[in-house]
Amino acid sequence: MRSWAYDDVGQGFPVVLIHGHPFNRSMWAPQREFLRPEYRVIAPDLRGYGENFSESEKTPLSVFAADILELLDSLAIDRCVLGGLSMGGQFVLECYRQFPERIAGLVLADTFAQLDTPERKQLRLDTAARLIAEGMNKYSQEELPRMIAPHHVQTMPGVAEHVLRMMETSSPVDQDQYTPVSDARFMQERIPGAELAIIKDAGHMPNLERSGAFNVKLAEFLARVFGNTAHMMKAQ
Repeated sequence: MRSWAYDDVGQGFPVVLIHGHPFNRSMWAPQREFLRPEYRVIAPDLRGYGENFSESEKTPLSVFAADILELLDSLAIDRCVLGGLSMGGQFVLECYRQFPERIAGLVLADTFAQLDTPERKQLRLDTAARLIAEGMNKYSQEELPRMIAPHHVQTMPGVAEHVLRMMETSSPVDQDQYTPVSDARFMQERIPGAELAIIKDAGHMPNLERSGAFNVKLAEFLARVFGNTAHMMKAQ
């Protein structure tokens, strides 16, 4: 049994949220606090991120998915809505491939399901080599205006500092994936019953940049999945 670092708050139907790279579970703080009055919200640090340390430099998707299944078992969660952002969304898809019977619904935020093109794969390899050689600080400063909308670096200093801090304290063994709306439409067209929600005026992290709008869409989806007829929560 792994030693996990995770948040587990609230009561009700379980919602498990998986962070992206190079972040940690704190990226889900707005959703955790918003949902906890009506749902049980679990947000773990993935293997090698945040407070969940790993001795391995490389971990395949299958191992991350097995970790999440182990966490569900340890918390006695039979079924949940499983959500992920960016790389976390790819882990969520792998979880659904491995144990679909445990998943009541998927939240796929700013992620993609296609295979890497040769160019994207080479960029990932080149960036990974750079991060291992240089560390995360310079990369984090450069990427911040791409992780969130550029104008939010100045207009939302709290969000910018949070994102930057998560990036700088992450392991430099991989890189994030950037996802245009076309990637979301690709998944929507191929997943039966999928719905597409576009959060305006947000970069790669709408759950932090536009948490109110993101939370409303998430709560509406959860209400449909779980058949929740309680009073719809209002965005903060």
